[in-house]
Amino acid sequence: MAGSHSKANGPDLVQGIAIADLEDGGKLVGHCGDEQVLLVRRGSEVFAVSATCTHYGGPLVDGLVAEDTVRCPWHHACFDLRTGEALRAPAFSPLACWSVEQREGKIFVVEKRKRTAPVVRDGGAAPERIVIVGGGAAGFAAVETLRREQYQGSITMISDDQAPPVDRPNLSKDYLAGRAPQDWIPLRGEKYYSKNNIDLRLDTKADRIDPRSREVVLSDGSTISYERLLLATGAEPVRLATPGAEQSFVHTLRSFADCKAIIERAANARRCAVLGASFIGLEVAAALRSRGIDVHVVAPDRRPMERVLGPRMGDFIRALHEEKGVVFHLEATAASIGGNKMKLSSGGTLMADFVVAGVGVRPRIGLAEKAGLKLNRGVAVNAFLETSAPGIFAAGDIARWPDPHSGENLRVEHWVVAERQGRTAALNMLGHRERFAAVPFFWSQHYDVPINYVGHAERWDEISVDGDVAARDCLLRFKREGRTLAVASIFRDLESLQAELEMERQTAS
Repeated sequence: MAGSHSKANGPDLVQGIAIADLEDGGKLVGHCGDEQVLLVRRGSEVFAVSATCTHYGGPLVDGLVAEDTVRCPWHHACFDLRTGEALRAPAFSPLACWSVEQREGKIFVVEKRKRTAPVVRDGGAAPERIVIVGGGAAGFAAVETLRREQYQGSITMISDDQAPPVDRPNLSKDYLAGRAPQDWIPLRGEKYYSKNNIDLRLDTKADRIDPRSREVVLSDGSTISYERLLLATGAEPVRLATPGAEQSFVHTLRSFADCKAIIERAANARRCAVLGASFIGLEVAAALRSRGIDVHVVAPDRRPMERVLGPRMGDFIRALHEEKGVVFHLEATAASIGGNKMKLSSGGTLMADFVVAGVGVRPRIGLAEKAGLKLNRGVAVNAFLETSAPGIFAAGDIARWPDPHSGENLRVEHWVVAERQGRTAALNMLGHRERFAAVPFFWSQHYDVPINYVGHAERWDEISVDGDVAARDCLLRFKREGRTLAVASIFRDLESLQAELEMERQTAS
């Protein structure tokens, strides 16, 4: 991932630099001892923080300074320049900070500051018991936020997964491609949960929720009481109804176990059929091509990802994958799967040693439905991510929330959105009454080409293109009635951040 963007170079040292050489809002990166340091000037103040994002190591010198924050150009994490605190996912760990002195018109980085605990905000009486159902992006972000906010009460996290919360985007990208070590995958090590007194219950299934008694009933009949509950059950892959799809060599990709099973299968395979030309399907195709597997993609679409990114980007993505050896069978579906053969609806036959189905996901709303919560093609929540039942919140892939930018009720299945909602839900469970107003964001990686997407456009009547899509240097604006609803870009990282900030400011006004 880190190799897909360029880094700016700075001076060897950030000592004795003339203040006049660093304009207001300007950034300069250099070294202080053995560490890379980013200098940022805001008016008369100069801040010194770590030069790389704590998420994937993005170069913050190429990012965006907005008020007293800096945003990462790769995946839009945001950090407080004064404290180093990670304010927005996908980053959770803070930046290191250095003290800065200004003497005789010059800037001197003095010493690294000791980390201090974040200031605890007064949210009123905190609940004694919080239960989180779900071990994905939203659930992890919630427990991390609760403990970072110095919440001292009981936290129980219920997850039907066998693994602690993992960095799921990596499962279809670098890890599946063999470029990332396994220790990159957990969002935190197992000791994190015990150290922070988080009762993490893996391989545990919640059977139902009783909003009246405020209890979660587990599949073994035991109960867990709560004062505040977060539903973060996520989504599950759509299971194929195709004859033969139940066989062991037909895989879906959602969990760490799913990913490891595909890697194990790929070790002795020559050819794979990927069903679906979605983001997951094509990221899997790219990862498997990196492992030398012949990949055939079968999808009912005319173009890959045209529904989300439009025809020009769809044509580019298809050409990119074909350049890498992927073979497409579009406007077709799998009619049957038997042995190492797949019959297509178009009449052809494919040979494949294994199959990966990426034909979409559906929100896991069964618990919410049985509890009688209000549904709206997902779990309906208000601006504070509260459901229709007192004390119950929802976040992530299941939540449909009132989006202040589009003016519509949205439910999106993106990792960063889920993480940011988990953080907001945690703050609101502590009584802070913070509206969820983040602009949706996701990224996708295809070989060495990153695609960033800001906003949300289910429908548009115009796509304006700045730059050259085929040259991998472009920014596309998806508009409806002249208003930009979303922006997709390739190697236009700063402009993507600026588009995000512009959408935030439009919402605030």
